[in-house]
Amino acid sequence: MLLHIPDVLTPAQVAECRDVLASADWVDGRVTAGHHFERVKHNRQVPERHPAARRLGDMILAALDLSALFLSAALPLKIVPPLFNRYEGGETYGNHVDGAIRPVTGTPHRVRTDLSATVFLSAPGDYDGGELVIDDTFGAHRVKLPAGGMILYPGSSLHRVEPVTRGLRLGSFFWIESMVRDAEQRRLLFDLDNSIQQLAATVPEAPAVAKLMNVYHNLLRRWAAT
Repeated sequence: MLLHIPDVLTPAQVAECRDVLASADWVDGRVTAGHHFERVKHNRQVPERHPAARRLGDMILAALDLSALFLSAALPLKIVPPLFNRYEGGETYGNHVDGAIRPVTGTPHRVRTDLSATVFLSAPGDYDGGELVIDDTFGAHRVKLPAGGMILYPGSSLHRVEPVTRGLRLGSFFWIESMVRDAEQRRLLFDLDNSIQQLAATVPEAPAVAKLMNVYHNLLRRWAAT
């Protein structure tokens, strides 16, 4: 499931990210690429434990805590602290798949990458190219979102970032381990939750609302690992 979550960050928060990143230290993005994909990764990143990355990462995590759509879709158990990258002057990241297990730098913790996420920090008109292209059984999906928007997609997907031929593309990326490991079960819970919310909004007193909520939580109880 690919899901666009709009306005994860406000315009003021996007502006703050851009201001902080303008003076941050940047290193070769291959530091976080697996050995096989080093040859196709050409971008720059803020070091994982850099104060700027921590400050802005905390902002993004706090925003996600307020996003009902994200919480419903991801059912997050663990989140790798957000990282930040930039592409310009033809930089690109060729076809790759994210590693299945991601260590959290500086800790003994590891995260299974059920879901990948990218928050766009540059407006689409600020750069040419730079689309995130995600492959699935229905073909290639090209994603270029307004600043502050986020795309959530399966960590198992083959994906790439097209070359940026004009301007600067800034973004944040991270991974989520879900309480519900199975993607189909997670999608069913998401669809059920959305249906319950729609029914509750239109017919709040309907007895079916409580019954469906009972079904939802019992399925979550059955499928979730915490």
